[in-house]
Amino acid sequence: MVKHHQHKILDCTIRDGGLVNDWDFSVEFVQDMYRGLSAAGVEYMEIGYKNSEKLLKGGSSGPWRFLNESFLRDVITKKTDTKLSALVDIGRVDENDILPREDSLLDLIRVACYIKDVDKGLELVQKFNSMGYETSLNIMALSHVMENELVEAFEEINKSPVDVVYIVDSYGSMDHKDIDYLVTKFQRLLPEKELGLHMHNNLQLAFANTIAGASKGVTFLDSSVYGMGRAAGNCTTELLLSYLKGARYDIRPVLEIIEKHMITMRQKWDWGYLIPYMIVGALDEHPRTAMAQLSSDERNNFVEFYDRLTSVETAPIIHKN
Repeated sequence: MVKHHQHKILDCTIRDGGLVNDWDFSVEFVQDMYRGLSAAGVEYMEIGYKNSEKLLKGGSSGPWRFLNESFLRDVITKKTDTKLSALVDIGRVDENDILPREDSLLDLIRVACYIKDVDKGLELVQKFNSMGYETSLNIMALSHVMENELVEAFEEINKSPVDVVYIVDSYGSMDHKDIDYLVTKFQRLLPEKELGLHMHNNLQLAFANTIAGASKGVTFLDSSVYGMGRAAGNCTTELLLSYLKGARYDIRPVLEIIEKHMITMRQKWDWGYLIPYMIVGALDEHPRTAMAQLSSDERNNFVEFYDRLTSVETAPIIHKN
């Protein structure tokens, strides 16, 4: 039986969905999203990236990619019980851009890194923790990580003040057996840490994997409204709310967001279960090849795409653990 009271939903529509449309969200949409998620009882809303414009050629990206505190204050005029989070990438964040938590609208800063950079990730965590923030470490591309690398990283993570450690299915290739295995391992080797899950929907398993992890006691559950997220998107917030229902959650305000804004967005921008994303998920590969396919004139030539990825000459090396 899932103990409903222990879960925290973190909606990352604005941050992860921004990867689909270069963060071209209107202020009105983000305000409606915050109001709606607050009314729905969602515990956290990730309002974007806190990466540095100086370190990344921002070009035309919307403001949610480089969150500026004074801009945020104009957008979120009144905080609710729903906390705000932002994600930073190793090497793309200028620590001087981060205010102490008491001067910031943000509550949680999440640090994303690959396994080889865990030490750098934990340095940032240490810094943000000392500024008063809740922190998480999101280790990407776990399906390609070797056992010994993980065990080594865990020794460092255990010494760190990080609050939450995320299992991230970067390529959308995991199933419930992988989740079962990883959650069990993370719980055993990180007994003091809360765990989180960030799943992708290449194989239509993001929701199933998320509730599989929830039933094993994972606390933080990432989702996005209408599944809007990079490539195949994420576990959908509306499904998670309906599954974890109880006095705390109300799906209706999220349906309002979808009805008012996201039907038209879906006509304009592509995300979710699309065949090229299914193919790369099944092959446990990065979605970039599928994204390129979908933005080309050959977007629906699925067989040719599949053959190209599976023929011996062109196939990337597939790591299966």
